[in-house]
Amino acid sequence: MTTYNYIILGSGASGLMLAYRMANDDFFDDKSILIIDKKIDKGNDKTWCFWEDNKGEWDGLLTKTWPSIFFGSASYSNIIDISPFNYKMLRSEVFYETLWETINKKPNFVIVEETVDSYTELKGNVQVITEKSQYIGEKIFNSLPNPEVYLNQKKYPVLKQHFVGWFIKTENEVFDDSTATFMDFTVPQKGNTRFMYVLPINKKTALFEYTLFSKDLLDITEYELAIKDYLKNRNILDYKIIEKEKGIIPMTSFKFSKLNSKHILNIGTAGGWTKASTGYTFKMTSKKTKQLITFLKSGNDLSKFHKKTRFWFYDLIFLDVLANNNEEGAELFSSMFRKGDIITIFRFLDEESSFMEDLKIIMSVPPKRFVQAFFKRLF
Repeated sequence: MTTYNYIILGSGASGLMLAYRMANDDFFDDKSILIIDKKIDKGNDKTWCFWEDNKGEWDGLLTKTWPSIFFGSASYSNIIDISPFNYKMLRSEVFYETLWETINKKPNFVIVEETVDSYTELKGNVQVITEKSQYIGEKIFNSLPNPEVYLNQKKYPVLKQHFVGWFIKTENEVFDDSTATFMDFTVPQKGNTRFMYVLPINKKTALFEYTLFSKDLLDITEYELAIKDYLKNRNILDYKIIEKEKGIIPMTSFKFSKLNSKHILNIGTAGGWTKASTGYTFKMTSKKTKQLITFLKSGNDLSKFHKKTRFWFYDLIFLDVLANNNEEGAELFSSMFRKGDIITIFRFLDEESSFMEDLKIIMSVPPKRFVQAFFKRLF
């Protein structure tokens, strides 16, 4: 049985991005790398968005960029110029195809289309068992989420960012495609944190996503009815649905790092790379995979890759508040966007802000709930 230097489980954003960075680095040319996934050709199964200043690594693959965003709620609404940032949209199909094109040219990569049943750490390596075979790897990078690990615990709150989206096309030019609707909380909240997310690709085409940060999912008809009502209230009546998407993203400060070991590293959503307070994952994955490549050139113990930061604690407190007072989410975000500077907010959410900038964000939200959550965690 061949022993691979590295085995990557899953070829979604994190697994594929890690493989792509390995393929582009001469250090890994003499390493054997196996990628296992039940389905390699995923198509347009995801739409990723992120903010970024200046030019970025993925600019050549973008579907659309916006220089401004709209935030809306009952207490605060505004179109916000986010320069020097741009809000960027990337569809997954072109991303997958581009990265696979590079990976497939490298003879040291092996791709297997099989379902992973389990993996077990042995004395000096890891055994992976699939529906058809078994493989041995010196190091395993797992991007296949196992929700049971965070759902079957009570120490850390677990919310879901869940949504249904419609790509629609209209007969007439009705969209301002210079502005993305970041969060529109003017939709009925119904005891939850609910908002509409709108990405106009051009003046006739846009993605409308009805999104919740809450514990429980809805029936599919409720998401779609909310989108219909939102369009109707804006007098957008003459349209056709050209594509649909839906998703569920875990929002939790569960310590995914405790699942790592010397030979196993969980990556992507499975590794806690999703920003717990917002659900954004793509940009963090891009940063983490770069850091991982550097780490692999000098480090042998994968359990030492993760570094805990103060932002983990911020997210934990925020999720405590949102889990216990889900109906107040609109006002929490509204207060932040009304009082805070957008650049500072973006830096804070990117975990790149200074401690003084952190304090400005912390002071911009209503203090009562956060003080309660803080002392509850402290004691």
